[in-house]
Amino acid sequence: MNVVEQTLKTESVVDIITVFALIWPLPTLDRMFNQHRREAFFSGEFADVYRRLYDEGVLVRDGRLAIKGPNWKAPQFFIEQQKLAEEQQI
Repeated sequence: MNVVEQTLKTESVVDIITVFALIWPLPTLDRMFNQHRREAFFSGEFADVYRRLYDEGVLVRDGRLAIKGPNWKAPQFFIEQQKLAEEQQI
């Protein structure tokens, strides 16, 4: 299982969208949740969280991708992955 699949299965929907919306457009996120987090997709949680992150200023629309909004804060899993990547480059 790759890092993205592992993240989709173990992290919160809020944290996943907070990071992945910056690098993938909505149709890709949609497909990923449909494949790896079906319960969040079909319950409407994915759509609700996606909309709420924009309403709260965590994400801001910028064409097809989101950009960090004024209230964006890196989720813990993202910080840990960055640290691991830095350690492996040393």
